Amino acid sequence: MLTALAFAPHQAIAEQLLHHLDAGTDGSHDLAHIQRVFRNALRIQAEEGGDAEVLAAAVLMHDCVSVEKNSPLRTQASRLAAEKASGILRDLGWNDADVEAVAHAILTHSFSAGHQPQTLEAKILQDADRLDAIGAIGAARCFYVAGRMGSSLYDPADPRADNRPLDDKTFAIDHFEAKLFKLADGFQTDTGQRLARERHDRLAQFLQHFLDEL
Repeated sequence: MLTALAFAPHQAIAEQLLHHLDAGTDGSHDLAHIQRVFRNALRIQAEEGGDAEVLAAAVLMHDCVSVEKNSPLRTQASRLAAEKASGILRDLGWNDADVEAVAHAILTHSFSAGHQPQTLEAKILQDADRLDAIGAIGAARCFYVAGRMGSSLYDPADPRADNRPLDDKTFAIDHFEAKLFKLADGFQTDTGQRLARERHDRLAQFLQHFLDEL
């Protein structure tokens, strides 16, 4: 079980916030995901700058409302999380400017919500979260979510979707072309772009190995 110490050097903020997270059953958005995004964010922030405490709070709370991938509320998840985080931080005595900065970062981190991050902290959170969706971990999360949603791994008649539309709700491997391969082009920071290229290449290699084995 991860504790606040796993979020050093911001364990004091983690101690205040971790018990507010929505204890859902989605292992692709669990506390381990939060920790990976936290590490990604620290790595980017070390090179790009930004307010470390605002960023830490935004990372910790960015998935504080659990919404399943197939829920009609999915596009509202980041807004709901931003609203919940704002109330919690105000109760903890955070000033309005920092609360708004955290809320903006949470609101704009989501791919499905379609909002553009305007602050450095928001850009770092979006990059840090999207890094966890590509590379080896991204592939693992893709298949994990597909299993939860009852999808097949691939279409045995046309695994590459050469003669059919992509359908990532039915076939897990279609999600690579439908979404995951598009993520690397949208990174906000120079550091994030560099890390994304590395993970994008790993994801492409995985897909090639997968198709070779078929």
